[in-house]
Order: sequence, then C-alpha cells, then structure tokens
Amino acid sequence: MNQNAKILIGTRGSPLALVQAETVKRDLAAAHPEIAERLAIEVITTTGDRVRDRALSEIGGKGLFTKEIEAALLDGTIHMAVHSMKDMPTWQPDGLAIVCQLPREDPRDALIAKSARSLDELPQGATVGSASLRRKSQLLMGRPDLDVVLIRGNVETRLAKLETGEVDATLLALAGLKRLGMVERAKAVALDLDQMLPAVGQGSVCIECRTGDDATRALLAPLSHAETEVAVAAERAFLAVLDGSCRTPIAGYGFIEGDEIVFEGLIARPDGSEHHRARRRGAATDAAALGQDAGEELRALAGPGFFDDNA
Repeated sequence: MNQNAKILIGTRGSPLALVQAETVKRDLAAAHPEIAERLAIEVITTTGDRVRDRALSEIGGKGLFTKEIEAALLDGTIHMAVHSMKDMPTWQPDGLAIVCQLPREDPRDALIAKSARSLDELPQGATVGSASLRRKSQLLMGRPDLDVVLIRGNVETRLAKLETGEVDATLLALAGLKRLGMVERAKAVALDLDQMLPAVGQGSVCIECRTGDDATRALLAPLSHAETEVAVAAERAFLAVLDGSCRTPIAGYGFIEGDEIVFEGLIARPDGSEHHRARRRGAATDAAALGQDAGEELRALAGPGFFDDNA
C-alpha cells in the first residue's frame, strides 16, 4: 500500500450504510492515527439500491446489495468494504474474505406502528409492510389474520408510508434504528426473540477485503470483536447448510454465555403454516459445528420439497 495514497472504504449510499462506514473510518483513525488523513469513503450504488419496486427474492437475493461493491474490491478500486452482515450472501467470491466484525448492536427486530405497542395490539386484519419473508412468516405464525404487503426502502421511506396510512405497521432492525438515532422518533418497540427471531448476522457490521491484502487486514485487526465473530460463525454455518437466501424464511441467532455459545435457528414456510426450530448450547470453540448441526437437524425435519415450495 502506497504510504501517501488514500485508503478507500467502500459502502452503499444509504443513510445507515454511511453511518456504518463512518464508524469504521473513525475506529480505524483511532487505532492508527498516522493514517487518519488518508482514510476516505467511496459510495457505490448497488442493484439492490436501484430496484426498489420488487422483493429481493424476485430480483436475485442478498447479493444485490454487495455485487458492485465486491467488484470494486476485486479490481482494486477500494481497499475494504463495509456491509451489514445480514445482507451478505452465504459465500464470498473467490479472492475476497470477511476479515473483521465490529461489536454487535441489538439484534432484535422492532415494531413501528401508529398506536400499537405490541403485535397483539395490532387491529384484526392490519396491514404490515415488509420485504422480508423471514419477518412475514413469523408474523403470520402468531397472527395469521395480518395482511403482510411488500414495502422496501430506507427508514424514512417506511415511516412516510406509515404516516400516510399506506400500512398500519412495519418492522425494521433495531440495530439500524439505534445507529441512526431514530428509536425514539420511530416509536419503535423491540420484539422478543421468541416472537421474531432475527436474520443471520443481524446487528453485525462486517468488513470485507481481498484475501491477499495483508496490509489492510492488519489495519482492521484492532477493530475485530471476537464474541460477535464467534456468534455469527454459528449463524452463518447454520445458513450454509440450508443454502439460505432471500427466497427462504430462515432465522438464526447465537450469543455467548461465559465460554459457551447458545444458538437457536428457525425455518418456515412464507405463509407461516409450518415451521421448525432447533437449539444448541456448547463450547464457543465449536460454534460453527453447532450451527451446522442445527441446520442439518432442520433440513431433515423439513423433508423433501420444503424449500422448493418457498421459491
């Protein structure tokens, strides 16, 4: 790495993505004051940002938020990329690796509604806006009367649809609302994990770089949060077994207790008519193996055709 060249941090241009990239820039500057003036953010527009009128499952899945950024990494345009871990495909392209995760924010989902302060308080037949099959399936598991409709866009867009009465409620990741300082403004209510299990990696910010870029990897080392990385390793191993995508309602969450990891995973049909859960507890050093084992259990319980029907 040229000692005077800019160190470019790639990111999407959404308000939340920019906050996350600025956090990485700040933390890098604190860890390495000598490079502070060389750090710069490079905004890259992704297909997922451009296409907002269709569900991700219809236009290619999670990779739509990462493909263009990863191309910039591979061709050397940027040195590192900052992502929300929940947006990351199960596998990285050859030549790229997730090398760092920041301390995880609250992984829960939040309910945002005009008056209801819980799912039970939503009126019969209420319209809930969401682009997530994971959220839709879990909503319908407990409240089959709800009308879950497609709604995409950033926090401001979704709040506007709520204000105009287009929807009665929506769900957003609590982590994003906290990072944007909007929990109070949105009157967000955190949902219990037994009501709404999070997406794999939800609340985690990860940083990706080229596999052979040892200089960038060394810069990022002080930012790595071991507990987050262990927990998310279990979650992503679970996802990998199930070949998860935006076309399949899959949820998974792990957390550290002492020297152990506790993990819970869920698979469901989009209409909430059938679901399966698995729970594991074991040594944190076995996190990935535990997540994989839970995934294998649920794949067996689901049986042939369960995921095909979700396509």
